[in-house]
Amino acid sequence: MEKTMISYGDLVRIGFPANQARKIIRCAKTKLVLQGYSFYNGRKVGLVPIQVVEEILGHIITAKMESDDIK
Repeated sequence: MEKTMISYGDLVRIGFPANQARKIIRCAKTKLVLQGYSFYNGRKVGLVPIQVVEEILGHIITAKMESDDIK
């Protein structure tokens, strides 16, 4: 089963530095709020759709997650 959401911890396991992973999640949440998803405006929301993170980074990360067996 393919994951549709990603967290800070998943990004760190893929290989992103901790601070950069936090910034990616924060940027994704901001983008989602601007699109009208006010749920992501919450401080404790830590999961964001993988598609949004891939748009921010400019490349596909789901293949990397599957090869690293991140669940």
